[in-house]
Amino acid sequence: MIMSRIEARRDEDTVAAGPLVDRLLGGLPAEAVLTDPDVTVSYAHDMASFCPAGSPAVVVLPRTAEQVQHVMRTATELRVPVVPQGARTGLSGAANATDGCIVLSLTKMDRILEIDPVDRIAVVEPGVINAALSRAVAEHGLAYPPDPSSWEMCTIGGNIGTASGGLCCVKYGVTAEYVLGLDVVLADGRLLTTGRRTVKGVAGYDLTRLFVGSEGSLGIVVRAVLALRPKPPEQLVLAAEFASGAAASDAVCRIMAGGHVPSLLELMDRTTVKAVNDMARMGLPESTEALLLAAFDTTDPAADLAALGALCEEAGATQVVPAEDAAESEMLLQARRMSLVALEAVKGTTMIDDVCVPRSRLGELIEGVERISEKHGLTIGVVAHAGDGNTHPTVCFDASDPDESRRARESFDEIMALGLELGGTITGEHGVGVLKKEWLAREAGPVSMEMQRAVKRAFDPLDILNPGKLF
Repeated sequence: MIMSRIEARRDEDTVAAGPLVDRLLGGLPAEAVLTDPDVTVSYAHDMASFCPAGSPAVVVLPRTAEQVQHVMRTATELRVPVVPQGARTGLSGAANATDGCIVLSLTKMDRILEIDPVDRIAVVEPGVINAALSRAVAEHGLAYPPDPSSWEMCTIGGNIGTASGGLCCVKYGVTAEYVLGLDVVLADGRLLTTGRRTVKGVAGYDLTRLFVGSEGSLGIVVRAVLALRPKPPEQLVLAAEFASGAAASDAVCRIMAGGHVPSLLELMDRTTVKAVNDMARMGLPESTEALLLAAFDTTDPAADLAALGALCEEAGATQVVPAEDAAESEMLLQARRMSLVALEAVKGTTMIDDVCVPRSRLGELIEGVERISEKHGLTIGVVAHAGDGNTHPTVCFDASDPDESRRARESFDEIMALGLELGGTITGEHGVGVLKKEWLAREAGPVSMEMQRAVKRAFDPLDILNPGKLF
């Protein structure tokens, strides 16, 4: 239904391109409005495969909330769809353009407006890079914990839009737990302020949480109040080798059942380890079937790692090697961060799943992915935030081969189905976007979908905000 409305608007949008640009320029500087097709095409899509993308009529790069309001008022008056974007590092097609749309790139709104060590908050614009914020607050003895693998590129606005996680979420949680308040430009251009600056606050519905993970479909975030934590001690990392993914998963269960709280607990299978070595010559052990990385940022990380290492050995680890210092720890973390890029280099194209299952079912998920890989004759590497059951099975394939592309899509779908069978969810942090719309309906069910669509209509009755995504 939504896609049919988009199709109906295409001819109208093309005809209106001239007046649209003129209206936009009435409230924006000329350098903020891009119309050259050779330039605008570069804003058409994010990093997801198998997701359709249209041709934007114009790309707008605002620098202020008032400019965003002008864009949305114009879009409402002319009935033009708006696709908000950050750094386009997303993996679900949520930032993909639709034909004739306004692409609203928020990357120029990149100011850190405030860092308050007493209230332990930061106030930022949506275009701030995750790593830049982390480094800025570190100068005040503070930390912003959410750290997606793309943290050197991804923006806070994009993190909020997809409710992203990261490597440290096993101890510190995900983006949603750090967003205290938002300024949001609504579809009609009004400015809505949600949430608070205080630690506690339960006044009315939690609209802040509603926007986190909404993928730009309800409003445009132009300012965020984020919670901070005291900067933890430097962490040390341990690497444990296992003869199977099941054994590594058993170690994860023992660690969590034992009450340990590592700052990081990540898993890389043999395929991923080899891909990282091939790309960066990291020297990781390719003889292992599964490599578990664990870290502690406590006052005595060596002692904590020793206890955790003992549990790994009880689970059948063939070797347990603690890092000797921070530099060696960082090398191991860098290997984990580059996993998805390394897997992409295996065949040139990847479909990255984002299935999250209960920790107790992690081993079954890994074994199931191995069966799916063998069934379809494809390379599928598994990298996971093992501490919270969030896995990223990554299907490697040649996009120029129709049969291989078909098998890749079938594998992807079978992995999602397996995740649901194991009591999990189709996405732990990447979002739904275009890639998983069908699967959202399967997971949520008809009553939930009815209510979600009602929320969408309340905030965006004309369906101009990121149409065709989620539903």
